[in-house]
This record gives sequence, structure tokens and C-alpha cells, in this order.
Amino acid sequence: MTRSLIDKYNVAGPRYTSYPTVPYWDTSTFSMKKWKDSLLKTFEESNEEEGISLYLHLPFCESLCTFCGCHKRITKQHSVEIPYINALIKEWDLYCDILPSKPKIKELHLGGGTPTFFSPENLNLLINSLLRSATLADTYEFSFEGHPNNTTKEHLQTFYDLGFRRVSYGVQDYNEVVQKAIHRIQPFENVKRVTEQARAIGYTSVSHDIIFGLPFQTEDHVRETIAKTKSLKPDRIAFYSYAHVPWIKGNGQRGFDESNLPSGKSKRQQYELGKTLLSEAGYHEIGMDHFALASDSLYQSMTNKTLHRNFMGYTASKTKAMIGLGVSSISDSWYGFAQNVKNIEEYYSLIKEGIIPVVKGHILSTEDLIIRQHILNLMCQFETSWSDSQLYFKELPEVLKGLEEMESDGLLISNGTTLTVTEKGKPFVRNICMAFDLLLRRKQPQTRLFSMTV
Repeated sequence: MTRSLIDKYNVAGPRYTSYPTVPYWDTSTFSMKKWKDSLLKTFEESNEEEGISLYLHLPFCESLCTFCGCHKRITKQHSVEIPYINALIKEWDLYCDILPSKPKIKELHLGGGTPTFFSPENLNLLINSLLRSATLADTYEFSFEGHPNNTTKEHLQTFYDLGFRRVSYGVQDYNEVVQKAIHRIQPFENVKRVTEQARAIGYTSVSHDIIFGLPFQTEDHVRETIAKTKSLKPDRIAFYSYAHVPWIKGNGQRGFDESNLPSGKSKRQQYELGKTLLSEAGYHEIGMDHFALASDSLYQSMTNKTLHRNFMGYTASKTKAMIGLGVSSISDSWYGFAQNVKNIEEYYSLIKEGIIPVVKGHILSTEDLIIRQHILNLMCQFETSWSDSQLYFKELPEVLKGLEEMESDGLLISNGTTLTVTEKGKPFVRNICMAFDLLLRRKQPQTRLFSMTV
């Protein structure tokens, strides 16, 4: 990857876990009635055939990792577990009350925060309570994020007995200097232990998250981390760029000086090195920032073109509806988005009053739905087409004209009805998606909203 391309395209841009992106939601016309109507529309269209996805946000952590951009609350008081679980169950009941029939769960994912902050007993209570109000799809996937330092064999066995078969562990980097800078001291032995325990119990997919572009991180650190990762052979690997957004996340991302961060060129070299090493180890690139072995369902979904992307990241199967429970969670009805309040006390108060704790949202227009599909195609399949007249939009000629320079740089190929991202262009897929982002094109942000694309 040439320095000139990095300098040219290293701009702030969205990661496109949704379209429209959250800063461009039209909250002024959003209402709870519109949100509920959009959810009911999708539920009636798809619940029986494909089911829904359910995301649970468990925000508690015992210590702050300074690389983290997620919504969390730091505490060592485990007395917070039961009140929060009770609130999640009540929120789920509020949703079930408005649905015309039992929801069929196809995907369930626990994120955070640190889901394994909670005891196995309390997690068992939570999941069993939620499932009593639902049925399961014929094929379903339950997954959770585990912290290698506090995930126990009891956690793994409890989740397995509940139907979980996939677990994701946050590794980040194994170098002690880097770990100290991001306040995530995590020995390789801990990751090895929980990876081997998961496999021994019967988990069919173990994933590791690795980050490049961290403070003090070098190519040698990336090489060492991937060498140790290869020795454990996880089924999936998320290998992604550290998003430095302290203007959004505050002091949590100011635990080091910005001069300690690698340059854009260095980050791209770290990425290219990691990508090469993972390819040599038998991993296939999946969408943006993800890699998987050929035996994993994520790779298989990419080859059969069923790969999907939403607020949970890449998933092996698609559901139109995703309900998010817990503080800051985002729900997706396909026709609309809704985000919960971020303050735990406010969340509890609304739940107690019997109110679904949504604070803002967006109902998608016809234009939004078309652009969303194009961006989803690019992020999941590295190509999109407007040969179907339903995916044509009036600004398309202007969008294609704006992509001419990227095409001349060898990042994409356009043949009149189809656009394909080249191998050279894959690291810049966010930039290509930005050309389709009509809301971003119409109103460039006056303040910095997004992390850099490189």
C-alpha cells in the first residue's frame, strides 16, 4: 500500500454498522409510535420465517480499558448484577407485550462492558428468564464476549448448557508495554486457558479480537501477537484499527499521549503485515477487519452471500429485526432504529414506570433503505449492483462520478450496473461507502464525529 494512497484517503469516516449513521439520524420526526409500528411491520414480515436477533448490553467492568469505545460503568460491586438482570427481563417483557406472537430467536449475543463480570448463576437466570417468553429458530446461534482474565470454566459450561456455541475473547495485543498503556494486563496464558477450555467443552467457534494502531505498538508487536494467536488457531479473528475518539469518549481514551500512537502509514503497515500473516495461517478475509477459517460459519456465509452486518458487527445469518436490551443498546427493525438511554439510573426509572427506555431513533425513508442496501452490499460482499431498478436512485450518476478518482487509483471497478471493490481497494472500503452516503455528502460535519479510516 503506497504512502500516497494512505495520505490521500486517511480521513475521518463511519464504520457503517448502520445507515444512516447515528449522527445523521432524524430524531426530530422520530416517535415511539413510529418505532413500534416499524418493529411490528418487520415482525409480521419475518418472525415466522427467519426469526429475530436479540442483543443484551451488560455494561459493568471492574477496570477501565483505555482503548475501549463502548458504553460501560466501572465498579467492583457485584451487587449491581441482580437489579440490572431484573431490568433486562422487564424490558424484554415490555417488548413481548407489544408483539402479536412469541418472538422466534435466531441470534442472541451478549456484549459489554464485560458479560463475564456477572456470575454464572446470574447469567443462567437471565437467559432462562428471557427464553421463557420466546421460541427458538430451527438453527440458532448464541454467542457472548468473554474477558480472558475473568471467564471461568463455570461460565463456559453454563453458557454451553444454555445453547451457546460461540465465544469471542478480547486479546488486543500481547506486548506488556502496549497492555500497560491501554490498561489491559492480560497474559497469553489466560487466553490459552479459556480458548482450550471452550474447545474441550464443545464450542464450535472461538474468536479472538486483535487491534492494530495502539499506543507504542510496532510491527514486531503485531507479529508476536499473531504468532501466539496462530498457536491457538481460533476459528475467527477480528483484526481492526484502534479508533481514537477521545472527543466522544472523554478521558477514558486519554490514558496516553497522542504522540504515542502510530502514524497512519505505520498503522497501515501493521495491517498489511497482519493480513499477510493471517492469510499464510489459512485465514480468509471476511468483509472489513474480519478473518475466518474455511470451516467457520462466517466464511461459509461469505461464500454463499448470506453475510450480514449490523450493530453486533458481522453475523453469519440475517434477521430483519434486532432488539437491543440494556443501557445504550440499539434496536433495528430494518425500517427504523431506536437507541436506549445511556444512564443506568434513568434506565431503571423508565423500566420501573413500564416504559421502553428508548431515548432517540430514526425511521428510514425510501432513499435511506436503498442507500443502506448498497452500503451493506459493499461492506459484506465488496460489490453492489443497481441492475435492479429498485436499487437505482437519482443521485447515482453523481456518486459514480465522485468514485472516478478511486477507480483510476485501482480501488474499484465499475461497469455501468455493478461496482466491485478490488483487492487493492478493500482496506479503503469505508471511503468507497462514504461516496454512497448521501446524508454525509449533503452535510459534512463541522466537528469531528468519526475515527480515521486508516
